[in-house]
Amino acid sequence: MARITDSATLQAIYGEPSQIVLDKVVRRLDKHCRTLLARSPFYVIATRGADGLCDATPRGDAPGGVIVLDDKRLMLPDWPGNRRLDTLHNLIHDPAIGLLFLLPGVRETLRVNGTAEVRDDDDLRARFETDGKTPRTVIVVTVAEAYIQCGKASLRSRLWEPESWVKPGELPPLAEVLRDHTLMKDIDFTEEELVASYRAELY
Repeated sequence: MARITDSATLQAIYGEPSQIVLDKVVRRLDKHCRTLLARSPFYVIATRGADGLCDATPRGDAPGGVIVLDDKRLMLPDWPGNRRLDTLHNLIHDPAIGLLFLLPGVRETLRVNGTAEVRDDDDLRARFETDGKTPRTVIVVTVAEAYIQCGKASLRSRLWEPESWVKPGELPPLAEVLRDHTLMKDIDFTEEELVASYRAELY
């Protein structure tokens, strides 16, 4: 067993990608990308921080929560979260961004890579108004490349097969996890209280 330190050795282990895999990358948001973006309610944002560490964070909204501005730009709302602002701090330090869009029940995913900026323009925020509320900021992404990722990961994981999903009670309650992680022994809440707190600040 040896550490692999160069790309040529790595590629030799796996072989060369097919031509269709190389050619599937597009440099703009075409009609197919737009269709997938319009239907995707869940995506993951990857960024890199000033400490050199990479970070991936989940985001979700009703389908249509991602707005395409034109062939090269899309916009993401930043709704209330835990106020750590990891993604936003990272983008201010390094504008590189990677996005993975999922559609429930669909094997394939859409990957988008590019650069991004954090903005608080009133007119941009207003485009995401929900229940009378607007996001504090929006992330405007300039697309460098986009492509469909094959569905093998979804098939291997049985991601969209309900019988493979975690059953209620199979995991420890979040309150227990937080007590152990934070060493704050007074943390205590029920599942119902947790869900209520989530819903109180969705937007």
